[in-house]
Amino acid sequence: MSRASLDKDPHAVASMFDGVARRYDLTNTVLSLGRDRSWRRATRLALELRPGQRVLDLAAGTAVSTVELARSGAWCVAADFSVGMLAAGARRAVPKVAGDATRLPFADAVFDAVTISFGLRNVVDHTAGLREMARVTRPGGRLVVCEFSTPTVPVFATAYKEYLMRALPAVARAVSSNPEAYVYLAESIRAWPDQAALAEQIRAAGWSEVGWRNLTGGIVALHSARKPLE
Repeated sequence: MSRASLDKDPHAVASMFDGVARRYDLTNTVLSLGRDRSWRRATRLALELRPGQRVLDLAAGTAVSTVELARSGAWCVAADFSVGMLAAGARRAVPKVAGDATRLPFADAVFDAVTISFGLRNVVDHTAGLREMARVTRPGGRLVVCEFSTPTVPVFATAYKEYLMRALPAVARAVSSNPEAYVYLAESIRAWPDQAALAEQIRAAGWSEVGWRNLTGGIVALHSARKPLE
């Protein structure tokens, strides 16, 4: 099985996720100690969705996050550049599209909201991805990014980094179909910007009203923003 490197070549990253697709949902639940469910629910609530709205769920993987969003009554489409991940979620009855976050196969301003969970970190140029998300969102539409971040308590942050580099790969060896991919996961989380730095990058990509809320002590942060009215 393969793992990607931090240069995030799109083909290598897609291939890596193809390799973890079979047991991806189980592995995520085990590694997060079951918190993944509450993070998905928090993302749905942060989007403030209404029935009939159109929502793009990027880096949707097996579409488990898209099913959660659809509980709002909105029309939700799952998009991912790993065909293997989308195939692993084939039983989930939501629309699915294969696509690259930096070149989305959608027209301008067609979505009321766009969200990406634990996937912006894997985009080769995440600033370009954020601009592309703005392109497909209507003026006044909402963005929510759910992503691993920097714990707010220094002692906890130190323990978390040790977990990432030592325990996470070990646990992945027991449950994942491609444990080497989780070495990349740990490295990519450690290299990711903190909450304030990511907020500035979102703002620079053309979004307004940017803010964030920490979940689970800052292990995860929900960044929200709006596309400016024209």
